[in-house]
Amino acid sequence: MKQMEHIARLIEGSDEDLYARADDARRRHCGEAVHLRGIIEFSNVCSRNCAYCGLRRDNTSLQRYTMSEEEILMVVARAEESGVRTIVLQSGECDAEQTDRLAGLIRAVKREFDVAITLSVGVKSRRSYRVWRQAGADRYLLKHEAANPDLYAKLHPDSSLDDRLSGLAALRALGYQIGNGSIVGLPGQTMMDLSSDVLLAQQFDVDMAAFGPFVRHPNTPLARVPSGDLALSLRVVAVARLILGPVHIPASTAFDAVAPDGRQRALCSGANVIMANLTPVRYNRLYDIYPDNRAQNSVARIKEILQRIERPMARDHGHSLKGPQATEARRERQGV
Repeated sequence: MKQMEHIARLIEGSDEDLYARADDARRRHCGEAVHLRGIIEFSNVCSRNCAYCGLRRDNTSLQRYTMSEEEILMVVARAEESGVRTIVLQSGECDAEQTDRLAGLIRAVKREFDVAITLSVGVKSRRSYRVWRQAGADRYLLKHEAANPDLYAKLHPDSSLDDRLSGLAALRALGYQIGNGSIVGLPGQTMMDLSSDVLLAQQFDVDMAAFGPFVRHPNTPLARVPSGDLALSLRVVAVARLILGPVHIPASTAFDAVAPDGRQRALCSGANVIMANLTPVRYNRLYDIYPDNRAQNSVARIKEILQRIERPMARDHGHSLKGPQATEARRERQGV
């Protein structure tokens, strides 16, 4: 309880040096280079009805799509040429069986390209996790969204926090590099809740921790709730860096949805990862998790941001900063 209260005080405090201390910790743990992840949002079909997300099942105004394997491989080819070393395959959380199809895609990507693969497709069966890992998937992002069980239940009427946490444990046991994280600024959220979010990432000894602001969407029950505060979200990122140490922390796209320079500021507050959206234009606008200027999230745009803050783009795959993967990452940076 004392640690939770300490973290809560850091998040809500007036420590003017917090961002600088977090940036220094990032430099010590991660180095200067920023890791670029290329996201392919291959399907917006979702079976869940989360109160904040534009992909929710009850958003009947949204045209649904699923990309073909051929389309995805074409995107990966262009991404690899532009310097992307990690591909994030992301979709809505669909209940329809997709284990074998996704496994085939993973094998095809690994066979043809020198990239790491992160999956972000929600809670699935242990069998699916195992099949995808055996096919070559390296990482899995399964955000817990809210560590407070009551808050989670209010926002997720048809899913379980326990299932997400069990999923993280199963993914770790299967050898994935795992990531979790939460949304900052949800209605009813307290500083102690945010403290619990950071501690949950520490409890699971995650390889990546993602914290970004809540962004309201007009076609959800939270349409009238103000979006999350940028400063609070930045403080959560900074505190997470100080508490979690050697983990990858992204400057998520949600930061730019609440402020034009949001991701740039997150990279100066402890974050060391940035995402580029690789989804083809004809599908891009349909992956409507929240309204923002998604056209501004290209690889070229990312390179402009890094140039402004005088940070290089990493050339290695950006594997875990812990254990055997950390040794591999150091060797790649040194060209060994």
